[in-house]
Amino acid sequence: MATVNFSVPEDVKKRFDRAFAGQNKSRVIADLMAQAVEEQLMLKRRSDAIDSLLSRRRTKRPVAARAIRQARESGRP
Repeated sequence: MATVNFSVPEDVKKRFDRAFAGQNKSRVIADLMAQAVEEQLMLKRRSDAIDSLLSRRRTKRPVAARAIRQARESGRP
């Protein structure tokens, strides 16, 4: 297990202590940190996907709405 030392505002510490009274606060903080890491990774993947779509859009020729509609309808029975 690693030890992490950081400072937080006193009011945040008090609210945290009240909210998680009776719980293992180290476990709560570790879970919150893991959740934050997953959220950050998800945001990075989203950003990369958007960048990829936008870069493709710059190199592809536009398709007319009519052609899109025809392609959709041609695949229907």
